[in-house]
Amino acid sequence: MTTPSVDAHVRLDTHPTHSSAVTATLSGTQAHIPHVGLEAADWHVAANNVLVLARIDHEEPYWAEKAARQLTADGISVEITPELRVAINEEWTWANYPMSWYTRTEIRGVSDEAQKIYDDIRHGRLLIHAHAQDGHTTVAVATYLDTGKSVTSTAKTIYGRSPTPSSHPPRP
Repeated sequence: MTTPSVDAHVRLDTHPTHSSAVTATLSGTQAHIPHVGLEAADWHVAANNVLVLARIDHEEPYWAEKAARQLTADGISVEITPELRVAINEEWTWANYPMSWYTRTEIRGVSDEAQKIYDDIRHGRLLIHAHAQDGHTTVAVATYLDTGKSVTSTAKTIYGRSPTPSSHPPRP
């Protein structure tokens, strides 16, 4: 069965001033449909029918492509600019990455968990009670305000950018 077409168009492009961020410009009589989906995927409203994806791990092109695939599957027309396509297809390695045994997919998983923690703090869902230095690692204790669940986390850097949750111990 073919997905019915939605009268909405999404143009994904690189952000003009933030090197890794991605913009989504929406048009069409049903532009609210992709708008809701993109906001649910942590894109943020920048202007009327313009959303921005900015992440602490600088993996915006990867997540933009995932969003494009989902929007297309939902029957929404998506255009990816040539500049963003180059960023999506760019191969990368993180020099001096502290967990070199992880695959690219695993690194993205760790980074995505770190992004969720960052977003929870930024949106006021996760309250940090205390943090302390434990050798070369910063340890934090926090509580999710909606559930009361307490968590601990260590903040190590991935190529100097994003924290790594303590739920990912090194492999033997």
